[in-house]
Amino acid sequence: MAAARVLLLRSGRPEPVSFSQSVCGLLGAGPGATHCGLKRGQLVLSDRPFPGASARLPLQRPPFCPFAALDQQPGAPGAELPTNRGVDLGVAVILQSSDQTVLLTRRTRTLNVSPNLWVPPGGHVELDEELLDGGLRELWEESGLQLPRGQFSWVPLGLWESAYPPRLSWGLPRYHHIILYLLVISQESQQQLQARIQPNPGEVSAFMWLGPDVAAAVAATEDGAETPRHLPQDLPPSVPAVELGEDGGARPLALPTSTLLRTTPAAADSQERVSTGTKFALRLWLQHLGSVTPLSRGSGAHSDPGPAKEEQNVDPLPARPGI
Repeated sequence: MAAARVLLLRSGRPEPVSFSQSVCGLLGAGPGATHCGLKRGQLVLSDRPFPGASARLPLQRPPFCPFAALDQQPGAPGAELPTNRGVDLGVAVILQSSDQTVLLTRRTRTLNVSPNLWVPPGGHVELDEELLDGGLRELWEESGLQLPRGQFSWVPLGLWESAYPPRLSWGLPRYHHIILYLLVISQESQQQLQARIQPNPGEVSAFMWLGPDVAAAVAATEDGAETPRHLPQDLPPSVPAVELGEDGGARPLALPTSTLLRTTPAAADSQERVSTGTKFALRLWLQHLGSVTPLSRGSGAHSDPGPAKEEQNVDPLPARPGI
């Protein structure tokens, strides 16, 4: 069995979470926050403080989480789920430019997991890899961007329980992750970053820089919400993006704003839209942007003068009720 990546602290001992168990369900995670710590590529979570905890972060899952649905359905085909796997650990980078836009990428249609979705750069955290290093590696692998040391700051935003397929109506889940969203704030402008971006065509088919106004509208289209949130009437009809051609070239793309406002359908498809976890991360980014401007050490952000060290990430973040 592969090494456990996500563990829950129970009775003073960290225990691995099996693939079929909902982490949020086990923790009873609601709109509050979860205490967490990372050591050697493992994420330890608890509903109360513990020695070694490095942050207190929101932890959420979508309202249609298949693992939650399986827990609530007696006789559900849970026996068909993997029994020799745990929950995997992922990291995604919300890269913010100095002029307060964030980078989103569209996954290619040929990927086996979440094709055609708009997401921030991210992926698996390797064993013994620190969170920031993993996020910066994924950023470089997918976008070609390497951030100069000492020219950015960073702060953990929140944790998201992710499954694929995302709904039980799409089929039994084949992947189960806890994703940590990291906000990385560059001192470079969108234009400066844009000049250096070189997306990986094997993973990325398009990219864009999203500003706070449109991001707020996207974040408000919460998948599974009982009542839709009021959306502003003055949204632009399209958002500028860059699309990669089959020949490797890039061309401007006027992406309809309505595409970004789509929600996860009940039936399986690969319709272009923003992932539910990304909407969660955008809400956290906007809250952080509104509460701390500019970011500084005193706000709980971390400057990065040199090689990443896990000890840098020791300032606990305040709980963020209602998210």
